[in-house]
Order: sequence, then structure tokens, then C-alpha cells
Amino acid sequence: MAAAAAVAVEGVRHRTVEANGVRLHVAEAGPEGGAAPAVLLLHGFPDLWYGWRHQMAALAARGYRAVAPDLRGYGDSDAPPDASVYTTFHAVGDLVALIADLGQPQVFVVGHDWGAIVAWQLCLLRADLVRALVNLSVVYHPRRPERSPLQTIRAACGEDHYMCRFQEPGVAEAEFARYDTKYVFNKTFGMRKPAALILPKDKSFFDSLDSDGTCPPWLSEEDITYYAEKFAKTGFTGGFNYYRCMDLNWELSAPWSGAPIKVPTKFIVGDLDITYNTPGVQDYIHKGGFKASVPNLEDVVVMEGVSHFINQEKPNEVSDHICEFFSKF
Repeated sequence: MAAAAAVAVEGVRHRTVEANGVRLHVAEAGPEGGAAPAVLLLHGFPDLWYGWRHQMAALAARGYRAVAPDLRGYGDSDAPPDASVYTTFHAVGDLVALIADLGQPQVFVVGHDWGAIVAWQLCLLRADLVRALVNLSVVYHPRRPERSPLQTIRAACGEDHYMCRFQEPGVAEAEFARYDTKYVFNKTFGMRKPAALILPKDKSFFDSLDSDGTCPPWLSEEDITYYAEKFAKTGFTGGFNYYRCMDLNWELSAPWSGAPIKVPTKFIVGDLDITYNTPGVQDYIHKGGFKASVPNLEDVVVMEGVSHFINQEKPNEVSDHICEFFSKF
């Protein structure tokens, strides 16, 4: 598989960075050294640095240094066994160390899914390190002291929301382990139902997805094989642990209750994305709530007919949006 991956991601180099007590696997493309502006690309679940391969090529071609780590718990990065060390604070600590290693006072940041959540947190805690931000799929909600994230999800979507099902250690892992790993990724990447993901008690995660389990047209069999081999080796616990820290993040974030994000920001989402179709999100985005929380939100792009894994489904369009926005700075 290494040969197939190398063909798919020509020009990408790999290294390990000691960061905040963990070893992060980092993929890079574009100019080496400190002169070229760096763009930090943060993946979500279930993903890897590899999900940014198209954007890395586009950014490198425009003279940027594209830097895509496997977040802690994923791929070739360390996966600490303690679930409580997968908070956004830990992830931001990893990124602060990575940015220091890059030798630049500021970087551009792009995040998707959990990577977007970590990017929002980086901008909240260390805005001095971020020149500008492009986030995909997941909006920023300031901390609300009256109700935790899981309480909010249960109020809006009930106990069968997938994030609630991911909370109990070992349960989701056992469910995912029942299926061939290639099937897991074909089903997950292929989902297109524009609704919150609800998992009835009598159905598995994969029974609840609307995809048919075949390879989506915007991926190759080699792409699926790369993901399958990496996650067959590591399992999914690292990714699940981010969900298991949701309420812990909320507890630790009390000093930042109601705090806005002030970094210049562009937001991109597909109109079929499960996040965009979660109750209340579209009103929040389009009726002023999001702009109030992110006052320097300069643009919101809703791509028609596009689902959750937007950076891979529409790679050229997303790359152009990123580069156009960063060119202003």
C-alpha cells in the first residue's frame, strides 16, 4: 500500500515531531524551511493527514508550506491510552509545539470536523499564532454555562444521536470491529442523507447510514485501502476519545464562557452535511448568531449537493476557496 499512497501524494514528505509529550506524524508539501507561509491542515473523524492530500498539492503549487499532522490518537502519531488526554486543550498544546517547530510566529489554519473544533479552540486560546482560518463543516458555538454539549445534543436530538452512542468505552469499538475496515470507510465516506445522524437502539452505526457500502466516486480503491490499513492497525479508539472528552472540554472551558473568535475566518459547508442539517444550525449560520460569535467571519460558503467530507468530495473548489482567502493576508 505504501507505493499506492506515494503515487497518490507525490511531493509529500513525512517526519515526526515531539510535541507536548507525544510524537506527532507530520506530512508536509511545498517549500521547506521558515520562509514560505505555513498552512496547518487539521483532519477530523475518521480521517488522517491523507484527507488533505489534494489541498496540500494545491497549496504547495501556490508557494505555501502545507503541514498536515495526524492528530494524537490517529495514524502514525502516538495514541495515549488515557481517554481524558484527548481534550481540545491537549490537541491545542500539540499544535502550539508543532507551530514552534515550524519556526514561524504565525500560521494559516484549515480544519474539518474535529479538526475544525480543534482549530476554533486554537484561535480561542492562542489567536496570536493564527493569521487567518478556514473551517469546514463545524461551526463555532461559544461555551454556554447552563448546559454541557452532550446535554444540548440530547435536548435537540435525543439519546440516540451518534455522539451519545460513542460515549461508553468499548461499545463503539466493538460495533466497528464487526465489519471489514474497507466497508467501514466506504459506508462512512458515502453517507449523503441531509439529517442529524440518529442510531436507533436496534440498529448499528452502519445500519443507520444511507450509503450502500461501495466506494464513493470521488475516492479510489487505493484511497480506501490506505485508510483501511491505517485504522486496522490503530483501531478507532483514539478518534472516539475526542467525543468522550466533549463534556470535559466544556468543564475546562469555563473561563472562556461566551468568548468570541476574533481571527479572520471563512466557513465552508456542504448542504448535505449532517452538521449543517443538525437542528438549529442553519438558523444559527444564516440569521446572525454565527457572525456574532465570530465577528471577523468574512464569508460563508454553502456548496450544493455536497456532503460531509467536503475537502475530498470537492477538492479543487475547496482548495481554491482556501487559497483565495489566504491570499488576502
